[in-house]
Amino acid sequence: MLDDRIRSVLARLEEEDAAERAAGLPREQRARQIARTTGQFLFALVAPQTDCEVLEIGGSRGYSTIWIAAGVRHLGGRVLSLEHDPAKCEAWRRNVSEAGLDDVAELIEGDAFGALPAIDDVFDLVFLDAEKEQYEELFALARDKVEPGALVVADNVLSHVDTLGAYSQARQSDPTLESVTVPLDRGLEVSVVLRPLR
Repeated sequence: MLDDRIRSVLARLEEEDAAERAAGLPREQRARQIARTTGQFLFALVAPQTDCEVLEIGGSRGYSTIWIAAGVRHLGGRVLSLEHDPAKCEAWRRNVSEAGLDDVAELIEGDAFGALPAIDDVFDLVFLDAEKEQYEELFALARDKVEPGALVVADNVLSHVDTLGAYSQARQSDPTLESVTVPLDRGLEVSVVLRPLR
């Protein structure tokens, strides 16, 4: 599952992210990738599932994609990742290829609001890690892509509680979901779909 190729790419991306933060690069120029332990958490969620289909909204340079793809590869499955930044898309392709995960990870380049309605598929897990002020709209679009038993995991709900506190509250008050805030790294809202919207 986590072979030397994958571990090497993950380590390099972690070093690059740390260097960018230390250099004080503006946030739009940084990878803005998840923490390593969040990657391990996502890996643990998908690795035990057979034929696990994952939708990732906000792929950046592929760090989180690699964790998820390494997990789904174990028992079959795939990751469909959405990213709009052309430079990050180029890096995503290079990093995923270097990790040897081209066969289980696919990138859709472009705006998620345009791409999501056109995706005719059902997913077992949705990972939401995009622009914080867009979470609610993106969740609404992704909600049609999941069935009971699926998970929606949103990152940064504690590090950006001013923006995303309302997102967590909305998920926890939704009777079609069972949702909990997991205080790991920047905070994850983990929502289990209990029943369809209609």
